[in-house]
Amino acid sequence: MDSFETRLDLTSLTTAVEAIRTEVGKVIIGQHQTVDLLLTALLADGHVLIEGVPGVAKTLTAKLLAKTMSVGFSRIQFTPDLMPSDVLGTSVFIPKTGDFSFRQGPIFSNLVLIDEINRAPAKTQAALFEVMEERQVTNDGTTYSLDEPFMVLATQNPIEQEGTYRLPEAQLDRFLFKIVVGYPTTIEEVDILRGHHQRRNLADALEAVSAVLTADQLATLRNQVHQVHVEDKLFDYIAQIVQATRANKSLYLGASPRASVALLNSAKALATLRGRDFITPEDVQELAAPVLRHRVLLTPEREMEGGTADDVVAQLVQKIEVPR
Repeated sequence: MDSFETRLDLTSLTTAVEAIRTEVGKVIIGQHQTVDLLLTALLADGHVLIEGVPGVAKTLTAKLLAKTMSVGFSRIQFTPDLMPSDVLGTSVFIPKTGDFSFRQGPIFSNLVLIDEINRAPAKTQAALFEVMEERQVTNDGTTYSLDEPFMVLATQNPIEQEGTYRLPEAQLDRFLFKIVVGYPTTIEEVDILRGHHQRRNLADALEAVSAVLTADQLATLRNQVHQVHVEDKLFDYIAQIVQATRANKSLYLGASPRASVALLNSAKALATLRGRDFITPEDVQELAAPVLRHRVLLTPEREMEGGTADDVVAQLVQKIEVPR
């Protein structure tokens, strides 16, 4: 194991991660798994979908993560009347020159918070397909590339809520993770109330959070993640898990090869978060649910029985032999 420990120097990565955790922890109580998954996605260069009922600090957590980095930030509130041009930008006629000029939309930033993403209709959702996958926007035949880093943090209410639309499968597949935020424990909720009582307002809390990471530093950390060691048997293990979703009788739709890549990249990022430069089967198992839960569809029969995607993913992971 000594050779593993000396292959990569993860000191700067560990320091940066702890600094971000400390800054976010100034405001957010609990939600340690959510914060860890957000950090994993940040290091893995992936987009994140955060689902939870209103009032569990989904938007606040995303804003705090953005505040810990010295990068561009924009927020887009999705509504039923939002048009694709409101997100991507539009061509504007300039009378003085007689030409059209492209005016960039709010998607042209580094970290983009899309609030209540499932309140906008399908045509607006489709506007995100190209930019999320290819990091570019095409308008009137001209392609505009986005600056690095580019990360979408989208929040959504559970689809049973009033006034929500189900996101297209092609769009869901572009999210590295779907994080489900639950209610806090009683102890955590008491701490939330105590913190709220002590602060004058939320703006003061946000002001207390400082930027601890630059775009260049993030690029360096991501380069370290790319160098994480992966044994051949773990490639097989990841492929078997994703293949199993396509042959499961409880699933109407299995996961795509993009899910395999997501599971690999996120496992490498999680390993560095844990201070290792090699991935283990446990890393893959821990990330199977957030990577796969939004990429599979239950059969109507399994839904009627009260099953969930997480249940099915957990069962199929248990059936696959763990490499040692």
